[in-house]
Amino acid sequence: MKTNQYEKINDFINNAKNFIKSIPIQIKILSVIMLIILVTVISILIIKVEEGKQKYEMYDGTNLDADKYPGYKELIDNLQTIHPNWTFTLFYTRLNWEEVIANEGHSDLRTNPLNLIPDSSEYPESWRCEIDKDKRFDNGTWLCASDTAIRHQMDPRNILVEDQIFQFLELKYTKGAHTIEGIKSLTEDTFLAGDSIANALIQAGEKANIDPYFVTSRLIQEQGRSGTVLSKGYEYNGITVYNPFNIRATGNSKEEILQNAADYAYKQGWDSLEKALMGGINFVKVGYIDIGQNTLYLQKFDVVNQDGELYTHQYMQNLLAPQSEASNMRQIYEASNTVETELNFIIPLYENM
Repeated sequence: MKTNQYEKINDFINNAKNFIKSIPIQIKILSVIMLIILVTVISILIIKVEEGKQKYEMYDGTNLDADKYPGYKELIDNLQTIHPNWTFTLFYTRLNWEEVIANEGHSDLRTNPLNLIPDSSEYPESWRCEIDKDKRFDNGTWLCASDTAIRHQMDPRNILVEDQIFQFLELKYTKGAHTIEGIKSLTEDTFLAGDSIANALIQAGEKANIDPYFVTSRLIQEQGRSGTVLSKGYEYNGITVYNPFNIRATGNSKEEILQNAADYAYKQGWDSLEKALMGGINFVKVGYIDIGQNTLYLQKFDVVNQDGELYTHQYMQNLLAPQSEASNMRQIYEASNTVETELNFIIPLYENM
C-alpha cells in the first residue's frame, strides 16, 4: 500500500516538473516579474500601514528628529536637566497639525463646539471663534473658542515648560510619589477636607492604578473649592445623590445640567460621597485611562485613535481645563516633596508643524 502511495507522489512530482519545463521561457520570465511586482506592492502597503500607526517611544536624548519636529528637543532636554529623575515618552500621533486644528475647531456642521472659553475680558478677542462669536454655551458663561486659542493651548511646545508640563504627566499610581499630606495640602478648607477623604483618595488611586493627585485636582476643577450640590448631596427621586466628577453634567441651562448629572448618579446608586468617588474614578479609568487618554492633555484633546475614533471623545469642553488642573497637580507634588520622584510625561508629536 505504502509503495503505491510513494509511486503516486513521484508521478505527481514528475508530471509537475514536465509541466513547468513545457512552459515557454517568456511566460516564466513574465511570471517572475509579476511576482516581484506583487511582493513589492504588498511590502510598500505594509510599510505605509506601519508608518501610519501611532506609537510610543521612550526618549533617550538622541531619538527625536529635531528637523521633523522642531522646537521639542531643546525644551525636553532642559526639563530633563532640571529634573533628572523624570522620563519622557514620545507619542507619535501621526496626525497632521493643521488637520488636528481644523477638527478641533468649530464649524457649521457642529451643534456644539468641542472647545469653550470663559466669557471674560481676560482673553483676547481673537480667542472667540468667528462662528457663534457671541453665543453663550453650557450654563451661559462660556463662548466658542477660536482656532487661534485652540492652536495656542494644544501646541506641545507651549506646554514643555515648568509651570505647564504636568498637563503631560502620565496619570498612573507611583509608589512613594503620593501621600496623604500632599492631598490634604490642596483639600484644606474644601469640600474634600479631612483625613478620611484623603485616605479614601489614596486607596482608590492605588487600587485603580490612577494618580490620586490627579483625582483630587479633577474634583476641585469640577466642583470648586467649596463644592456644589452635586458634591454636597442633591435630592433626586427621593434619594440624596452625589456626582463630584460632574459625569453627564451637560445641557444648556443650569437646571438641565444638574438634572442630567443627578439622574446619572441615581442610576449608579451613588448615595454617598465615598461611593461617588469610587464610581467616578472607575468611570475615568475605563472611559479614558484604559483607552490611552492617560494625561490631562489627552483627556481634553482626543488625538489617540486606540478606540478607533478621534477628536470627539473628550472629558470636558473647557479649553483651559488641562492648564488649570496641571497647576493644581504640581502644587500637590511640591507640597508633598515628591515632585522629583520618577514621573513620566507623555509628549504628543504632530506632523508638519
